[in-house]
This record gives sequence, structure tokens and C-alpha cells, in this order.
Amino acid sequence: MRFQVPQFIEIEDKIFGPLTIKQFIYIAGGAGLSFIIYRFLPLFLVIPLVIVVVGFAFAMAFYQINNKPLIYIVQSAFGYYFSNKLYLWKKKDKSPEKNSALGPNPDNLPPVYVPKLSEGKLHDLSWNLDIKESLNPDTEARV
Repeated sequence: MRFQVPQFIEIEDKIFGPLTIKQFIYIAGGAGLSFIIYRFLPLFLVIPLVIVVVGFAFAMAFYQINNKPLIYIVQSAFGYYFSNKLYLWKKKDKSPEKNSALGPNPDNLPPVYVPKLSEGKLHDLSWNLDIKESLNPDTEARV
């Protein structure tokens, strides 16, 4: 039985002409706030505030940073500035380096564990690769 798989699920639908619903809400909200500023404030304050509000509304609607809408950046900025921050400092003890079999470890990195292959496991692995046998036959693609 064949099913149709949805494609382009990350692309929003254009509802209001060339605008998505989010873009329309941002622009309509900016226009509404600009109208309220125009009605209640004197003209010398209206012009700079309306420019800022309309610019921010268009930036929210259309500007993207790293292919993410500006609302994600604004949300992350508010979360960072208004959340509690706890900075911890832990002094590391300077102990003499332990000498290993390969000599001193200059980067203070833990030694890397390398597993050993036994003769039987190595033989089984090479045999499986030679005959191209699948270790998991249930995961093969079925036609």
C-alpha cells in the first residue's frame, strides 16, 4: 500500500497575499501601535517612535538570522537577560603528572581505551564482509 508523504512541511502557507499569518500579525500589530502613538502623542515624538515601531514590525516579519526568524532571537535575548545566572568557579589542583607507558600526557587528557579484537571475532567479521552477509536481516529494504 502506498502513502503520500507530506513535503515542505517547514514552509508556512501564504494566507494574506504574499504574507503568512505571522507576518501579517506582526505588520498589523506594528501599524496598530503606530496609529495609537499617532493619536495620543505630539508630532515631534510620533515620527521617531513610529519609525522604530514600524522598523521593528517589518524586521520581525521578514528579517532572519541564520535562517531563523527574528522572534527566536528576541525570545532568547529576553530569556537570557531576565533569567537567573549562576557562575561557578572551581579551582583545579595542580598535581604532578603521572607518567604513563607512552610518556607524560601534555594535554591532561584521559587515556583513550582501545578495545582488543580476538582472533575469533576478527575472523567472523572478515567472513561477514567477504560474503556480504547482513548481521541484521530484518532491517533490509523490502521491495
